[in-house]
Amino acid sequence: MLNPEYIIGLVDGEGSFTAYVRDPDKGGVTKRRVYVEPRFYIKLIEKDKDILYQLKEYFGCGSVYFQRDKRPNHQQCYRYEVFNWKELRNIIIPFFQKYQLRFASKKNDFIIFCDIMDRIEKGEHKTDAGLKNLCQIKAKMH
Repeated sequence: MLNPEYIIGLVDGEGSFTAYVRDPDKGGVTKRRVYVEPRFYIKLIEKDKDILYQLKEYFGCGSVYFQRDKRPNHQQCYRYEVFNWKELRNIIIPFFQKYQLRFASKKNDFIIFCDIMDRIEKGEHKTDAGLKNLCQIKAKMH
């Protein structure tokens, strides 16, 4: 039912390529065990959640889950998310390299996302200097 053009439009409007990068200068206690978490996700209101399950089936990876939002005037949402590095590298990135995003901000985030993934594969996230560099790169994302 889904096709690449539909997915591109959906991601341009509602998707995100992002990465959590732990800043080594901040120190302190953190809830996250890892230093870098690249993620691709799409968040939609609850009544549109079936589209997210179709995306999961289309890509053959990722998870769909309920995302509680307690802010006033916000509807409950569901989120399709891929955070497994191999799935990001082997499924998600090639798809968006083949089928180009149209919005400049999404294209830019995708380019930075790919750069972060390349740096992770080289092991740059395993040093404080590499983490600092990744923090600076991540800061350029929308």
